[in-house]
Amino acid sequence: MAEREKQYTIDILASMAERTIKRLWIIIILLVVLLFGTNAAWIVYESQFQAVEVSQEVEQDADGYGTNNFIGGDYFGSAESENDG
Repeated sequence: MAEREKQYTIDILASMAERTIKRLWIIIILLVVLLFGTNAAWIVYESQFQAVEVSQEVEQDADGYGTNNFIGGDYFGSAESENDG
């Protein structure tokens, strides 16, 4: 009888292991599909935007001390620009 019970226990454990392995494969395949899906969604999202190039002409007076800086905003007061756009 003991030999029969051992074989029965081994069969139960083997069938449980088979089910577990099958579930793990399903989870792995699902995760790979979801990974490709999220990457595809990011590609679609990023392709909605266009690269815009903005150029402007600037005239500037230098102070003669080697500092020649262009600042496109407020710098110790208000900045005046002919090219607002």
